[in-house]
Amino acid sequence: MKMVLSQRQREELNKAIADYLCSNGYMDALESFKAEADMPGDIERKYAGLLEKKWTSVIRLQKKVMELEVKLNEAEREYIAGAPTRDKRSPTEWIPRPPEKYCLTGHRAPVTRVVMHPVYSIVVSASEDGTIKLWDYETGEYERTLKGHTDSVQDIAFDATGKMLVSCSADMSVKIWDFSSYECTKTLHGHDHNVSSVTFLPSADFLLSASRDKTIKMWEVATGYCVKTFTGHREWVRMVRVSSDGSLIASCSNDQTIRIWVTQTKECKMELREHDHVVECVAWCEGASAISIAAASATDNRRSQHQGPFLVSGARDKTIRVWDVSVGMCLFTLVGHDNWVRGLVVHPGGNFILSASDDKTVRTWDIKNKRCQKTLEAHTHFCTSIDMHRNAPYVITGSVDQTVKVWECR
Repeated sequence: MKMVLSQRQREELNKAIADYLCSNGYMDALESFKAEADMPGDIERKYAGLLEKKWTSVIRLQKKVMELEVKLNEAEREYIAGAPTRDKRSPTEWIPRPPEKYCLTGHRAPVTRVVMHPVYSIVVSASEDGTIKLWDYETGEYERTLKGHTDSVQDIAFDATGKMLVSCSADMSVKIWDFSSYECTKTLHGHDHNVSSVTFLPSADFLLSASRDKTIKMWEVATGYCVKTFTGHREWVRMVRVSSDGSLIASCSNDQTIRIWVTQTKECKMELREHDHVVECVAWCEGASAISIAAASATDNRRSQHQGPFLVSGARDKTIRVWDVSVGMCLFTLVGHDNWVRGLVVHPGGNFILSASDDKTVRTWDIKNKRCQKTLEAHTHFCTSIDMHRNAPYVITGSVDQTVKVWECR
């Protein structure tokens, strides 16, 4: 085997071997080696222990090389996965990332509301074209259209099981749809103007509707009768939402206020006024998000005095406000949108609030730090609505540009 050492390196190696043999007392081997390698005289001091030093440093370098190879493989895997800790991240940290997974087209007028089915991989969209469309958000395929309203469909909502869908329209009616047969089972009449918002109570025995006639009505699902009417707003009621235990109702209005109602008694528990314009949307912050809000409202490392329940609201004054409903106080304001805030959803992980706005963006707000964490240039026209799946990593948005977009979270 041909050596790759130069003459000088070979001589130095021989001297280092000779020193190793000498220092370990292998004298016979040393004499033979010296004779064969043609090495006259004594070995210089500088070669003392050199072979052992080189040997240990080689082992150390080998180990280092192996460690670096492992790191390189990890870096390659992360690069392919698309984000540094994407695989390790828990679902509580998922936020929508560009570009969109699907852009769903088919509506012939602005999309007014998008909601995700609680069980199936279905997203439902309502539009000013008077139709409700169903899409599969995992494949991006169109499923079917529900027709029945004679004017713009303003809002849609599922019950907790996803067996019923309710819709409301500018045609002044509320419709209940059986989601297994896709038939309209009931049409509820009673409002005197455009019906802008609907939602089921947690038990799904009753539902609520809010209208431009300034009232909120409670309907019995089984009979279709209106059992209560909540009056107090001085203008168009934009949205109505129920707390998860069904005890409180939040509504917002063109009168620039938010009202909290006691479900049982119809009484208005309080009126929240700090927005300077029409309040477009409200959402309850419960569970993990309530913990984040309490942490965000604490001052100077003291524990927060605020126990909730908490509510978040978005308005045409371009701001998002977070409220402690028990004391009727605005805890903090999120500022960043350049136009009306039209849609809000609280992240199921509890760390974020997602908002859709007429500035065509979707923003992710970090609750604890009270700041905007990410901005998505979502649509080519106003964003009207946003929803996020409770368990799967998907966010859905609707827009005046007539499209529905599916965003994957990571």
